[in-house]
Amino acid sequence: MAGRLEGKAAVVVGAGQTPGETIGNGRAMAVLFAREGARVLCVDRIAERAEETVAMIVAEGGTASALAADITKAADCQMIVDEAKARLGRLDILINNVGIGGGDAPAHRLEEAVFDRILSVNLKGMWLTLKAALPVMREQGGGAIVNISSLAAVGGGIQLAYEVSKAGVNRLTTSVAQSNARYGIRANAIMMGYIDTPMAVSGIAAASGRSTTEVRAERDARVPLRGRMGTAWDTAYAALFLASDEAQFITGETLRVDGGMGTRIG
Repeated sequence: MAGRLEGKAAVVVGAGQTPGETIGNGRAMAVLFAREGARVLCVDRIAERAEETVAMIVAEGGTASALAADITKAADCQMIVDEAKARLGRLDILINNVGIGGGDAPAHRLEEAVFDRILSVNLKGMWLTLKAALPVMREQGGGAIVNISSLAAVGGGIQLAYEVSKAGVNRLTTSVAQSNARYGIRANAIMMGYIDTPMAVSGIAAASGRSTTEVRAERDARVPLRGRMGTAWDTAYAALFLASDEAQFITGETLRVDGGMGTRIG
């Protein structure tokens, strides 16, 4: 069904992606939202990556523009919202997709600087973005927020900072949902399992000195559903549903998109 976001103004934070063989979650969401009729502001820390996403959208006849911003800076988060109002006229949909790892470890080996960096981006940055966006959504009488979390929030054990940050995202989501429901604002999270994205596969391959083929096969084998990872389009279609009016009575939900991996956690 086309036009599920017709006339909506959407901001996708993390709409660019690291180089790799596949498409990333943020880029897939931005492209799909535009295909469904939304006008999209594509935000990324690196301008060129956001511009690449915009070029893909425009080539398909969609409407999008790019913005470079660092969500660890409160002023940049406010700039995102200000630019959304200036360019799009309003802010109907906010996608919080930024997340990092790297250097993570179990509690007894994790370095303080790594913990601070990951929490600053994955959790504090998301809160700063929400803090800037919520007054606008309250004033206009509604909005839909989708925060990208991870199955690491409830399982794992070897990446403390990432796991804690994503558990925080889940609770941040329910808190925002609870305190803003009266204003017609919905907030939901997507808890991702193994997804075949450049950051996940190419990033792990580069860090471990293995080939992407080897990393992809290892990750595929861990997924119960059809023995393969999901793709960024699986993320995008879940986000599309939660952002659309089809989910108008859903808020405070954490939706697992994980190919059944969560069933093994219990």
